[in-house]
Amino acid sequence: MDKNQEITKREDKNIEKTRELYEAIPAVDIYENEDEILLHADMPGVVKDDISVNIDNGTLSLSGVRKLASKGLANWEEFSDLEYIRSFSVPQTIDVEKVDAELKDGVLRLHLPKSEAAKPRQIEIKTA
Repeated sequence: MDKNQEITKREDKNIEKTRELYEAIPAVDIYENEDEILLHADMPGVVKDDISVNIDNGTLSLSGVRKLASKGLANWEEFSDLEYIRSFSVPQTIDVEKVDAELKDGVLRLHLPKSEAAKPRQIEIKTA
């Protein structure tokens, strides 16, 4: 074993291991009406500051981290820190400037309004 490998192994032993961050896919309901697409994502335990919503090139990406405060020494743990991650394809007709998001009772609600060009409209028929 050469000296570089030996140093690398020794440094690895000094690294403190932190809790592993598990990933989960949030349950989602999606509704559409003539004005907007509504998306409800279940993210229990996540606070507003730990949520990220991005729309880029037709892809909507959601992520949120649930951080649990531990009190005392754990004898048994089934809950842990968790990252919710999910992505969707969205139509290019979404008016990205008017997207609205709210978080209430662990449910993220996204309002994705359609642009005027995408909304259905009645065509008037003229007589000759």
